[in-house]
Amino acid sequence: MSFMINRRAFVQKAVTVVSAGSMAVADTGECGSPDAVPFRQQMKKAVKFGMIRTSGTVEEKFSLLKELGYDGVEVDSPTDLDRDEVLAARDSVGIEIHGVVDSAHWRQPLSDPDLKVRKTGIKALQTALHDAKYYRASTVLLVPAVVSKNVSYSEAYKRSQEAIHEVLPLASELGIKIAIENVWNQFLLSPLEFARYLDEFENDAIGAYFDVGNIVNYGWPEHWIAALGHRILKLDIKEYSRSRRDNEGLWKGFQVKIGDGDCDWPAVRRALKTIDYHGWATAEVPGGDQLRLQEVAERMNKVLALT
Repeated sequence: MSFMINRRAFVQKAVTVVSAGSMAVADTGECGSPDAVPFRQQMKKAVKFGMIRTSGTVEEKFSLLKELGYDGVEVDSPTDLDRDEVLAARDSVGIEIHGVVDSAHWRQPLSDPDLKVRKTGIKALQTALHDAKYYRASTVLLVPAVVSKNVSYSEAYKRSQEAIHEVLPLASELGIKIAIENVWNQFLLSPLEFARYLDEFENDAIGAYFDVGNIVNYGWPEHWIAALGHRILKLDIKEYSRSRRDNEGLWKGFQVKIGDGDCDWPAVRRALKTIDYHGWATAEVPGGDQLRLQEVAERMNKVLALT
């Protein structure tokens, strides 16, 4: 079965998306003032569970998030956490477990040359989907492939699509969406290709988990948001500094707090409003104690205009 779409149709669609997106981001009408309408009614704030670096039970950790104004949390799967404890804590505190992160996608990538590794990765993704259903989450975050010296771009593309096609029927059956994240995996390096990759599945059970900070090193988040549009299911929130990258090294660019880097947050907000994004924004930054988590919440509120 071929997973490639007609080239002419793709190019025409891409041009339309870019043109519409560029006009939308440049619009100076209602979106001209990015803070004119707060996002509070259309954006929910969350953290990754691993960011909660406090002692205590799962329930106590969830209670802390609730007190700090978070709406939800995202957990890993497979994980050592006791599912029943997590579920009981969710119900007791009244906080949402909005998503599950496939914790095996780097160790057993769906693009690996070894079929046994890919099969293990598929099994892990299936486990994550079942856990998401158990928690009443809506997505499983997936890094679909890793391009390397031993894995070509075309191999990563083909193998990952084949593996995901194998799992999509389960995702549809469970009512869980597979959300593909843009990361530094040397794969899906443009928003048009990202859109194309998703569209080729012709399935509503897959979409994009857009990481705002990951793009700043080599692009502009607002451009990607405009091009991906309705495909964006959820957002990861972090920051990146090009000056720290240039002066200290590539990975040092992440060592800035949300709002202190080179992400143009007003432009991001305008782009999100243009595509009418409603959903989750989850911090993916170094966590810590109560004071640190409170700071993250306050910084998210500021850059996303949540208050």
